[in-house]
Amino acid sequence: MSELAKMRCVPCKGGVPPLQGDALKALTEKLGGGWTVVNDHHLEKEYRFKNFRQALDFTSRVGEMAEEQGHHPDICLAWGKVKLTVWTHKIDGLTESDFVFAARADELLA
Repeated sequence: MSELAKMRCVPCKGGVPPLQGDALKALTEKLGGGWTVVNDHHLEKEYRFKNFRQALDFTSRVGEMAEEQGHHPDICLAWGKVKLTVWTHKIDGLTESDFVFAARADELLA
């Protein structure tokens, strides 16, 4: 389990600036695993599966984790793939919790 995946998402109450610069780069390097930072605003990753059932099962696990963590990604489910888009809506950008969520999503495949 990665260092980030061991952490919990912390709800953002707003009033904090989104991550940028060196802080954003450091968390991106810790995360790895095929995640992409898009426009310094959100994280994206597409997961591939053998069929729709596996993709749906993964989507359900992500949804359960989202409820447990209180952190909700955009989820796009299609035949054999799931795309997650993660950011903190309250600040319209990225926080450490977005990276924690992303790492925990990767752990759901293990």
